Amino acid sequence: MIYGRFLFSVLGIVHLLSAGFLLAIGLMAGSKPYMITWLCVSMAVMSFSMAYLYPQWVQKDERMKLIRQKGMFFSMTALMLYLIVFMILLGFKIVSLPALEVIYILTALLISTLFLSFVIYSIIY
Repeated sequence: MIYGRFLFSVLGIVHLLSAGFLLAIGLMAGSKPYMITWLCVSMAVMSFSMAYLYPQWVQKDERMKLIRQKGMFFSMTALMLYLIVFMILLGFKIVSLPALEVIYILTALLISTLFLSFVIYSIIY
């Protein structure tokens, strides 16, 4: 059980370091950070969340089913809100982003929201 937490923590550190590296490269190049940076940050959030949740995920009890159910519901609601905000921002030309960047941002937000909601619900329940 300790090895799973350790491996997820190491993966989180690796993703965080790679995100820092990509951020530094983008800033040193004098441009905006690469979009893949935000995916690396969300993967780090996912890895650290899984490291925290690992002992509980191993158990297949009712509590974990409830946490998964509530986390997925909250994540789906947040996704709808993200989509509405992006439609408003892009529709009224407040922000101008290419489609691929919007997909990267939405993916990073969805991954982070899902796993952080799992952590929050595991603390509550």
